[in-house]
Amino acid sequence: MFKRLFGRERQANRAITEALYGEIVAAARQSPFYSDWGVPDTPLGRFEMLSLHMFLFQHRMRGEEGASQAIAQILIDEFFLDIDHSLRELGISDIGVPKRMKKLAKMYYGRTAAYSDSLDRGDVASLAAALTRNVRPDTEAWPEAGALADYVLRVEKDLASQPSAQIQAGKLSFPAAHAA
Repeated sequence: MFKRLFGRERQANRAITEALYGEIVAAARQSPFYSDWGVPDTPLGRFEMLSLHMFLFQHRMRGEEGASQAIAQILIDEFFLDIDHSLRELGISDIGVPKRMKKLAKMYYGRTAAYSDSLDRGDVASLAAALTRNVRPDTEAWPEAGALADYVLRVEKDLASQPSAQIQAGKLSFPAAHAA
């Protein structure tokens, strides 16, 4: 039992989790989002892009069982731990973090429902509208929303083509976001 808890298997699982989460974070930090597509380069804008990429990963793993399901759960837990850590780095007090975490979790799950519905229906216009509402709530029209929606569709197809065994081994790749 101790070998399982503290041994190589646990370290290998942690390495897989870190590799997958690292790819999700790297995809969310691609500069075209912020420099070309008008995503605000703020903590909230970065949360939106990280949430979007976490959603895309979770959407890919949806319906899978066994190791894939376990990995999906571990990564969503890692995502929320990362958000918690980021709030603390921003200077939010220990008392204020749970309240904000609840709000951010509600935001995340609301977005996943809207994005998933749009993707399942193949409705690019609805996806662009949902992205506008969530990423740029400060504006009614966001011309770059279409480019981001196209990117989301491209990512969904790309992730769907990646074998589960590859993902379970910690190998995941997101396509590059290119300026429009």
